Amino acid sequence: MRDVVERHGGSVLVRTRARSSPGLFRFLLPLASPPEQLDAAGLVRSDSRPEYYDFDLFQASSQARELADRKLSELSYTVFDTETTGLDPSNGDEIIQIGAVRIVNGKLLRQESFEQLVDPGRDIPAASIPIHGIQPEMVRGQPTIDKVLPAFHAFAEDTVLVAHNAAFDMRFLQLKEPQTGVRFDQPVLDTLLLSALVHPSQESHRLEAIAERFNVTVMGRHTAMGDAMVTAEVFLRLLPLLAEKGIHTLGQARDAAQKTYYARLKY
Repeated sequence: MRDVVERHGGSVLVRTRARSSPGLFRFLLPLASPPEQLDAAGLVRSDSRPEYYDFDLFQASSQARELADRKLSELSYTVFDTETTGLDPSNGDEIIQIGAVRIVNGKLLRQESFEQLVDPGRDIPAASIPIHGIQPEMVRGQPTIDKVLPAFHAFAEDTVLVAHNAAFDMRFLQLKEPQTGVRFDQPVLDTLLLSALVHPSQESHRLEAIAERFNVTVMGRHTAMGDAMVTAEVFLRLLPLLAEKGIHTLGQARDAAQKTYYARLKY
């Protein structure tokens, strides 16, 4: 007991009395410090994804309502990631790669995948190339987003979308609706928010940090397919932890995620 108290900066005082009276133990503990303001930008993902975009992950689409009572273990998922020219989709940054993989019946189906480079129709900033490793010549002549996004939409049809810091990726997809004619209105789960839900005391919910906690090997970091694979492995490890908290259905997961601190962050 003394070791525990001293480890927290306190002390133990023992005062003995006469034999007929019990001894007196006094525990002195320091006052708790006020909670520090979290540095949100450093907690979300990595240096390449510091921003959260104002995309409503909890929009009540008809498909979200239909699937709300379905068990998480019974649903099919498309876990995806995008690589982009930069971090500002509203001011001209574009998707240059989409990677996705399927989860069905609680199993990662690596053979059911989608991976495509995209010609952004603009320069790739030199500063972003060391992050994702995509050189301009790699996307030159590749399909443009108006061809790629309908193909990805067909691949992800009738599944729940899963991504890490999903609002970032979904904002890019949302802004392309007028150009491509496709709308991703299925429910979305965010592994960042689910991690914050099951491990609220952890300091970081970056993808690398969560993967390390779950002993998930990170391969191909900052490639769309590599990050999609890691996110899928992380998501599968989150499912039993959600069940331990009494979260079994899609509706329960979305409701609980919406109440987390990170769901309210704006950058």
